[in-house]
Amino acid sequence: MADGAYIAVDWGTTNRRAYLIGSDGTVHDEMADGAGVLSLTPEDYPSEIDRLRRRFGVDRVLAAGMVGSNRGWIVAPYVDAPADLDALAAAAVTPAAGVRLVPGIAVRRGGRADVMRGEEVQAFGAIAAGTVGDEALLCQPGTHCKWIRMEGSRIADVSTALTGELFALLRTHGTLAGMLDGTVADGATFRDGVARGAGATDLLDALFEVRASVLLDQRDPAEAAAYASGVLIGADVGARDLGERPVALLASGTLATLYAAAIAALGGTSVAVDSKAAFVAGVHAVHGRLE
Repeated sequence: MADGAYIAVDWGTTNRRAYLIGSDGTVHDEMADGAGVLSLTPEDYPSEIDRLRRRFGVDRVLAAGMVGSNRGWIVAPYVDAPADLDALAAAAVTPAAGVRLVPGIAVRRGGRADVMRGEEVQAFGAIAAGTVGDEALLCQPGTHCKWIRMEGSRIADVSTALTGELFALLRTHGTLAGMLDGTVADGATFRDGVARGAGATDLLDALFEVRASVLLDQRDPAEAAAYASGVLIGADVGARDLGERPVALLASGTLATLYAAAIAALGGTSVAVDSKAAFVAGVHAVHGRLE
């Protein structure tokens, strides 16, 4: 491997993805496993870093994500938005020789508070790769759906919605448990839910209607999950200013399909962004700015 190669790690809560990246940004090797931060203690990281170094054959490591949180190795303090790549790289911390941790980004102004770790690398990467413009609105659906607004290649704002987590909780606990076991897919039922949830000031009422409509034979029980998912995603998407620019979706599979459908139903457009490619481009852009 040529000089300048390094290991880039996308270190999440439950999973870890690592890449061997050359000096030109090319990925030469990669791996993924379940060694997320919840499976490790701070004392475990030196041995995990050694294992990655043996696996890839180089010493330098640049890691992003939850590894720099209070649940990870050491805390990499948040950089305040608005923030650009230079600010992110300047705030990287060094927990051990040859290892740098990328900090997350925080919003703490105007009475609002929000945070993210890892998603900022993908956002910057989508711009660095030319996939989206530098005034983009990005959405990364998941357990916690992140909405990232860019201004002049800076992350200007971040909003996090508990959409996926709330759906999972409703599915397993409380009055809707047992009613949401059906398939969730795009279709008329899901879009009915999107319309109900979008702009709803009575979201809690709308969620109870899922139960009532099944009990009163107004909705097929098999459709309840798709409808409830539509209500939640509709409320999530409906809270955003979609404007005239497309939403860059950092997602794949069912979630990408559902969010794209909801965005279209509410008058917006979306463009799919490969999250792996975005991470690689973003982490390499950070790497190039490290001193």
